[in-house]
Amino acid sequence: MHVPFCSIVPPYLLRRLARQAAPEYSSAASAARKALGHVESFQAARAQGVPVVPEGLRQATPEPVNRTIYDAGGAETLPGTLVRTEGAAPTGDAADEAYDGLGHTHRLYAEAFGRDSVDGRGMKLDATVHFGKLYDNAFWNGSQMVFGDGDGEVFERFTKSVSVIGHELAHGVTQYSAGLAYRNQAGALNESMSDVFGALVEQFIRKQSAAQASWLIGEGLFTPQVQGAALRSMKAPGTAYDDDVLGKDPQPDSMDSYVRTSADNGGVHINSGIPNRAFYLVASALGGNAWDAPGRIWYEALTNGSLPATATFTVFARATMRAAADLFGSGTKEHDAVRGAWETVRVKV
Repeated sequence: MHVPFCSIVPPYLLRRLARQAAPEYSSAASAARKALGHVESFQAARAQGVPVVPEGLRQATPEPVNRTIYDAGGAETLPGTLVRTEGAAPTGDAADEAYDGLGHTHRLYAEAFGRDSVDGRGMKLDATVHFGKLYDNAFWNGSQMVFGDGDGEVFERFTKSVSVIGHELAHGVTQYSAGLAYRNQAGALNESMSDVFGALVEQFIRKQSAAQASWLIGEGLFTPQVQGAALRSMKAPGTAYDDDVLGKDPQPDSMDSYVRTSADNGGVHINSGIPNRAFYLVASALGGNAWDAPGRIWYEALTNGSLPATATFTVFARATMRAAADLFGSGTKEHDAVRGAWETVRVKV
């Protein structure tokens, strides 16, 4: 199996920004070109084997979190200089945001799902901050988190958003469970899983119910110059931003407007809006905390070993139906909410 280079900012958004010629966006355009080149350079270098996860691993007792934060100092060499280890004092830097975000994510998986870190067997959580010069991205490279500082014109530092940290670490969970292929609908599901669990991390630490949550991914990443709230909206895909420089959020909210494209690995960051909205609809219908019944259903479908790496939206929808039935019973409100959500976004179940 191959590990994809998974970054939070979609390539289509970076391309749009890279084409800007206005003087006030010169740094942002240059930073976007650099980030885009970095993303594309990894296309041929993402062949890292994924170890087989032993049976029974999901029943392992979660161990305490073990975090290590490094500082790249503006270079692009990983991991960088060690700046904070588990239990050490705060640094007063973005390293602390990364440290806290890793801890919040570990806590969600441990307390809500009984999972022992990203790989299910106590994986140490490493992160590097201050990667590159004005680097417009954050990414999971198969073994650690990496954060850029943003260009200051369009993007703020990427450690600011807990949902971004939760999103990227969730790529590791997918990597060590279903191993969803990073292309077409399976890739969109891969991205959607990260948005789902990224949102859940944020809601979990804020103690927000489904009704109280913003359902935004990457809230706070944009500078005040940008007309937009976040990178994506799970509640209303296609409405996260509408800006003269970045354009309009292109995500569809149902299969009626599914985007067929060869770009972005077959639209993995675009069409993820469809399963994203399905999860939001389940959480909204059931009320309460989204990491409870909705999160348990999605986690079960992703990690129980039945989901193929090339799963389509329909295959995943049926997997969530089975998970809801297994966890709560057929014909229950949970089961009905899942069915209704997929029907609303026009995915056949």
